[in-house]
Amino acid sequence: MIVITSPHIEEERIAEIVRQIENSGVQAHVSRGTDRTVIGIIGKADPHLAEHIRSMKGVENVIKISKSYKLASREFHPDDTIIEVKGVKIGGNNLVVMGGPCAVETPEQIDEIARLVKAAGGQVLRGGAFKPRTGPYSFQGIGIEGLKWMKDAGDKYGLLTITEVMAPEFVDVCAEYADIMQVGTRNMQNFDLLRKLGTINNPVLLKRGMSATYDEWLNAAEYILAGGNPNVMLCERGIRTFETYTRNTFDLAAVPVVQQLSHLPVIADPSHATGRRELVETMTKASVAAGANGLIIEMHTDPDNSATGDGVQSLFPDQFANLLKELEQLAPLCGKKFDTAKEPAEAFREWKK
Repeated sequence: MIVITSPHIEEERIAEIVRQIENSGVQAHVSRGTDRTVIGIIGKADPHLAEHIRSMKGVENVIKISKSYKLASREFHPDDTIIEVKGVKIGGNNLVVMGGPCAVETPEQIDEIARLVKAAGGQVLRGGAFKPRTGPYSFQGIGIEGLKWMKDAGDKYGLLTITEVMAPEFVDVCAEYADIMQVGTRNMQNFDLLRKLGTINNPVLLKRGMSATYDEWLNAAEYILAGGNPNVMLCERGIRTFETYTRNTFDLAAVPVVQQLSHLPVIADPSHATGRRELVETMTKASVAAGANGLIIEMHTDPDNSATGDGVQSLFPDQFANLLKELEQLAPLCGKKFDTAKEPAEAFREWKK
């Protein structure tokens, strides 16, 4: 259930409503919007609680949410959630670009890529220190040392950092070095991991499972939200179908559909969705046109020769920079705000030497 309060309700009244809810043995989650405050009731409530709360001063209505997910629903939080990290806003009409390699390989590699991401106008450096791979003999990541390298590069160039966390026992150390935690497709329903992520304040990028429905995806987000962490982003990265030409099938409709169902920011991953470098630029633009709040794009300085993973879908630095310049023109046409660096050319001339 959700409690919709009257406009301009006083904080004392909100506190009293919350006390009445919690005295009934259920949880109350407060969401403040532009016009009204909404209080979510989580747990098995007494059948008479709704009528009791409805009769309280300052309560406009009590509505039962039929969806299995509550806190992630648009009914609970009518306004778009905007997550702010070190001055970078994710959600609403802001367009955020996360760029970098599949995996952190060396301190020199991640430093150089961070410089190029910043020069092109990206706001977030992506890179995997722990890599869940289909085969046990594939490169599994540098580990904690890689996290340190990425943090140093992010701090040096003024970028946020995002990295994948694979297990509950790694959450605290990843949160110490990275600004945003990423949950990969294989871990979307790792409920112990999701519960642990609910106990921290770092934003979480939750990738859609490769065969997950929208409801399953949003219920996975609900685990994190119910744990107390409101900073969740959803990431569409393609689903598994019968088609084999692309790495996955990019469900572009997921962007507007999930934005109707939920208030959480939606990020698109055209790199994993297509698995083909020549398709990444087109599907990046399509994602913006569909309303995505951000993009996570793989970029590497030598993807064809030295990348330890996913080189075939990684953009070259000049492709990445040119794409972001095009997004600067496209974004306003799609109701988004995005500004790249004004003079990135020198950085890319240095890279080509």
